[in-house]
Amino acid sequence: MKKDDPASGLPSEALLSPAEHAAFSLESSRCSLRQAVERAMANYFADVDDEGLISDLYELVLSEVEAPLLQAVLKQTDGNQSRASTMLGLNRGTLRKKLKQHGLLNFRQNGLSD
Repeated sequence: MKKDDPASGLPSEALLSPAEHAAFSLESSRCSLRQAVERAMANYFADVDDEGLISDLYELVLSEVEAPLLQAVLKQTDGNQSRASTMLGLNRGTLRKKLKQHGLLNFRQNGLSD
């Protein structure tokens, strides 16, 4: 992916192969996701008057992020847990445990769970 736009030094999307374009788009999405989390955390801390009241922040963030992540991946894979576990890099048993924990074990493609 060394095809750079001379003006910016960045890869020119017009010069990228389909595989390079996909990798570039994925990296851009990762950057956007990271920025969204950074903004959310900055907003969270801006609303906190007493840091002494904050505990278990790591678990709080994970619990707030994990459920929508699982829902999005299940929707993307049409509810196929094997494909979802591969996409997430989890073994299927771990995925099922997390789905149960978040009430998503019977998640259907339309976004509802039984």
